[in-house]
Amino acid sequence: MVRIFLALGSLFASSAILLAGGALQNTLVSIRANIEGFPLQAIGVVMAGYYAGFILGCLMTPEMVRRVGHIRVFAALAAIAAASSLIFAIEPSTWLWTGLRVVVGFSFAGLYMLIESWINERSTNANRGQVLAIYRIIDFAAMTVGQYLLLLADPAGFVLFSLVAVLIALAIVPVALTRIEHPSPPREAKLNLRRLWSVSPLAVAGCFAVGLTNGAFWSIGPIYVQQMGYGAAMVASFMSAAILAGAAAQYPLGLMSDVVDRRLILILAALGAAIAGAVLMATGALSEYAMLAGAAAYGVFAMAIFGLAAAHANDHAEPEDFVAVSGGLLLVYGLGSVAGPLVSPWIMTSFGPSALFGYTGAMHAALVLFGIYRTIRRRNVPAAEQEDFVVARPTTPAVFEFDPRSTD
Repeated sequence: MVRIFLALGSLFASSAILLAGGALQNTLVSIRANIEGFPLQAIGVVMAGYYAGFILGCLMTPEMVRRVGHIRVFAALAAIAAASSLIFAIEPSTWLWTGLRVVVGFSFAGLYMLIESWINERSTNANRGQVLAIYRIIDFAAMTVGQYLLLLADPAGFVLFSLVAVLIALAIVPVALTRIEHPSPPREAKLNLRRLWSVSPLAVAGCFAVGLTNGAFWSIGPIYVQQMGYGAAMVASFMSAAILAGAAAQYPLGLMSDVVDRRLILILAALGAAIAGAVLMATGALSEYAMLAGAAAYGVFAMAIFGLAAAHANDHAEPEDFVAVSGGLLLVYGLGSVAGPLVSPWIMTSFGPSALFGYTGAMHAALVLFGIYRTIRRRNVPAAEQEDFVVARPTTPAVFEFDPRSTD
């Protein structure tokens, strides 16, 4: 593993810097919009812009790379993302910020896709599992660090937006100086809903539900904490509790899904997320500890659903379709992530901040019911014939290319 880290160190370094900057920006924009007095529904529109841009970036980046190459596209997208991060602090406008979020989402999708396709190119069939494990450790660690960078300055000021821009700019350096051979362009992401639905209706529904709920959590969760009367330190701790608990729980849940009907584990995860949402809605206002415990419980169950759904879909797909199916499910997740930040603010406005988790609980409960329905309609895949579970988090379709379950 040390040899792998040394061989791909420059790419891992750029990835870590980008992920930390992206995590900081996502939480910062949400908090700052609330400080600036944006209506909650307007904040939802702003935050949804990122996911709309992310979908476009996944679709368009491969063609950009084919035209001018990896390094030029990476540098251009990083420059655009860094400049956009600074503009946020200049003019607090709903429509300007929505446009900036679309641009940032587009840029980050391309940046992540370039790094992930590059890592895939330098991986072999023998070490893909270890490479993906290292990447996931970096992924979750950088996201956690990004949350706590929020404490370095006042969110109402200019400094944190400048820090985001600095991080994005610094991410160019390891890539620009790397001696690793440039890869071929990443694959174009394709979305064929009819084909995906025929492979696994439950996987499609699961990924869409994850988008509806986790898109709302990442976008509106920081405002929920603020409206409960807490400051930036609690926002960072609340979001980090979900990240770390989710990271710790994915592998055990995945192992369980390898030995029993995977749909059962997916249903139990959705049920656990629904209960965690109900608990947060009912007890989150009691104390900091109740909120952190609720966030951790939410992370344990909700963060695993995407990986379980993708694994279930690939139990039914042909091995050569792995990347296409997983990438399609990622785009379904993206569509849900656009809708989640748009819907949840209306519910919070009508019923109070705790209703955010009433909304997530209801969506997860609906997934439970649909999962039960699907278990009745379709026989399970025997454990011996199931694909092995691999920890997964929605990033870009390129990450599935170096998943050890890929036959490429």
